[in-house]
Amino acid sequence: MTAKISRRALIQNSLFGFGALSLSVGITGCNDSSDKESSTLQVNFEHGVASGDPLQDRVILWTRLTPNEASARLQVTWQIAKDQEFKQIIKTDKVTTSASQDFTVKVDATGLIPDQSYFYRFIFGDKISPVGQTKTLPTTTTKVSFAVCSCSNYPAGYFYVYREMAKQNVDVVIHLGDYIYEYGADGYATEDAEKLGRTLPVDNNKEIIKLDDYRKRYALYRKDKDLQAAHQRHPFIVIWDDHELANDTWKDGAENHQENEGSFLDRKLAALQAYFEWMPIRPVDDQHVKIYRQFDFGNLVQLTMLDTRIIARDEQLDYANYLTATGLDVTKFQADLTNPARTLMGFEQRDWLLGKLQQSTATWNVLGQQILMAKMFIPAELLLSLAEITSGNPSADTLAKMNTQITELVTLKVRLQNNDPTLTEQEKARVLTTAPYNLDAWDGYFTEREILYGTLAQLKKKIVVLAGDTHNAWSSNLYSKDGAYVGVELATSSVSSPGLEKYLNIPLAQLQQFEFAFKTLIDELNYCNLNQRGYLVVQFDNAQVQSQWNFVDSIKQATYMIDESRQHQLSLDANLMPVNTAQQVA
Repeated sequence: MTAKISRRALIQNSLFGFGALSLSVGITGCNDSSDKESSTLQVNFEHGVASGDPLQDRVILWTRLTPNEASARLQVTWQIAKDQEFKQIIKTDKVTTSASQDFTVKVDATGLIPDQSYFYRFIFGDKISPVGQTKTLPTTTTKVSFAVCSCSNYPAGYFYVYREMAKQNVDVVIHLGDYIYEYGADGYATEDAEKLGRTLPVDNNKEIIKLDDYRKRYALYRKDKDLQAAHQRHPFIVIWDDHELANDTWKDGAENHQENEGSFLDRKLAALQAYFEWMPIRPVDDQHVKIYRQFDFGNLVQLTMLDTRIIARDEQLDYANYLTATGLDVTKFQADLTNPARTLMGFEQRDWLLGKLQQSTATWNVLGQQILMAKMFIPAELLLSLAEITSGNPSADTLAKMNTQITELVTLKVRLQNNDPTLTEQEKARVLTTAPYNLDAWDGYFTEREILYGTLAQLKKKIVVLAGDTHNAWSSNLYSKDGAYVGVELATSSVSSPGLEKYLNIPLAQLQQFEFAFKTLIDELNYCNLNQRGYLVVQFDNAQVQSQWNFVDSIKQATYMIDESRQHQLSLDANLMPVNTAQQVA
């Protein structure tokens, strides 16, 4: 009689080995592997090299081989050296890969020296991969630097941002998710793809759902020379957001997953498997589902990477579900918004995070995660106008009406800040009646944020939150509901995905007025850029944190420049008080 296998066991068995590290040939005993080309077998390194998840004594090394025979079982040599010419090779070994791993190779190179730069490469027969550069974490240090990015949509534009990050002298690149996008050729931000020469290939131009689909999408992205340059130059520390699976993902579904697309669980397993195969990330658990983990840069920076998206998030709230014939059911909405049972991280991850913060002795505690944590509360009447404008192509009259509305609200807010005694109660209500702008962010998970803030206020840690997801650049001070100042949030713009300029569809001059209005109307916000693609550089020392937002002037032209007129710098001293909060660099 055949034993029955539970669905849970089946899932666990399926997940076991996702993105598993390639084992040395001596361990696996795969003597039938070949490391030479033959008259029929041809192999190339088409997707570059990458490294990631550096620790003090080890780092993940990655590449992919492209054979002309899908049934091939390939044995590849990897080397890591102190010099670019590989005259001082400190470790070398052979590993195997096959179609079951999509011919990806991932090695955990151990026994390394802290705070040391290394060079690495892979060899198959007479084919040698590009040489990558990586670096281990320090045990003690006085300075740490990150380049931070997110949201790279291949058809939307060129990856110039990656090219620029490859030039930076930083310790690691932190990628906060949306490394790929799941849409088909007629999907989000694809309108210029043909003109740019960035169309999706015929065998991968539909929305990706199955394992082979996800693998091919990663393969397309990793052929981009600018992305290859960034991986080749720096170790990456990565997390996923939603588009590595499907738009607005939560633990049991997604906005962009429909019933006719099959099982969401099957799609989720496929997406996670491809992610662990193609990304230079070290598995956290046997099932390869957990992605939250910690990196210590001496006693200067404790970097904690979080999953606020896939493993435990409850479904997002939607204003549309609270509309009645007389308007928004505010009572029901507030009850759901503040429901203590709703979670973004999940109770296990939350307890893990709070424990790590409690134990930390680092000068700076950095939370690397996907979505905006700051309270992005805007006047409720403006929220309705934005919903109308972003739902389609707004008319000139609609835009003019909103412009007038913004001007009125900003004027009222300034008068309120100046304690103008002539303000009427109705005028005060216009700016004090606020609502969360984005329920997909931490704003939609009120109680969990307050639990985190309460711990931060009690511990009095120096907290810097990193965020992506929105395609726009932001900086905010973080306050609990009781007014305790708990940290600062630095949010990067996108590599290529469009920002609010696409949805608002308004001229640049008016958009910059909108930026000023956001900073005035949103209490925690002190900086934003709503229309440019770019990345963030953050530097830490014992005395301060210095951050700079860098932007390219175009992602849709054959050439580009860094837009120095819109660069923005922010310095924070060691007690997290802003030194200069909104100074643009001329």
